[in-house]
Amino acid sequence: MNPIVGIGEVLWDVYPDGRKVAGGAPFNFAFHCHQLGHESVIVSRVGDDDLGRELRDRVRELGLSDEYIQTDRDHPTGTVQVTLDANKVPTYTITENVAWDYIEWDDKLAALARKCRAVCYGTLGQRSAGGWNTVQEFLCKHLLEGECFPLRVFDVNLRQSHPNPLMVRPSVSRAEWVKLNTDEAPRLAALLGQPDSDLPAFVRGLICLTTPEQRCAMWTHGGDGCDVFAFGEEFHEPSVPANVVDTVGAGDAFTAAMVCLHLEGKSLRECARFAAHYAARVCEQPGGTPKIDRAEVERAAGVTS
Repeated sequence: MNPIVGIGEVLWDVYPDGRKVAGGAPFNFAFHCHQLGHESVIVSRVGDDDLGRELRDRVRELGLSDEYIQTDRDHPTGTVQVTLDANKVPTYTITENVAWDYIEWDDKLAALARKCRAVCYGTLGQRSAGGWNTVQEFLCKHLLEGECFPLRVFDVNLRQSHPNPLMVRPSVSRAEWVKLNTDEAPRLAALLGQPDSDLPAFVRGLICLTTPEQRCAMWTHGGDGCDVFAFGEEFHEPSVPANVVDTVGAGDAFTAAMVCLHLEGKSLRECARFAAHYAARVCEQPGGTPKIDRAEVERAAGVTS
């Protein structure tokens, strides 16, 4: 087994009408990789409570294993209150001091780190010392002892109000790909001590901070498409029209699509075109883990398997 890994938070997104949807950026990412035909797993932690048991059930119902979801006897399962504005853009109120803040490094994770094909991580899963240490240990383990050379993707996801600047720079420097959105770009620049007067130049420069193997920065702009920067190549991919229901998980779906098609040998342009179409379809359904027909997206994007 050489899976794609999402490491960090798994939780319940709770909407104003009381509806609960399994979520968390790393989990959404892992789900979409699975849906796109790649073996994938989520590394996280839930409480020893009804919400945690229900969340495990939901993970399995969606086709993923809960093998790498730990159980915490002292902290509750994570929840997030989600509200949508007039443009269906979400705002998140994230419960603190929950199970996924305490993901523990163990031999099972060490073995997974040595054999995974790709790993995606963000800032939220590293907001506590426990999460930070485990994510960084995971990233360093395969560099030292890995059986393969996985793609390391830092999907910034600046959800918390005050992320630790000391956490951000190592997260960038240990990545090969960095993905961020329009709102996150000036915040990331500030966290890295960089000027934000020329954001395209800042994002372009991120590839000089990452590890040298497969440097790439992806800057998404919602309805205005995305920019991709890599050594020797940069381009803009336009957005795809969508009847938006909500945009929860769209960025995670975009990242998953980029990673999966890249691992299949597609060019960055093909990856970005497919990812834009795939994320648009996600926006047309509620929640971050809707069912999407890959073949339909391939036809619309003009990308073949």
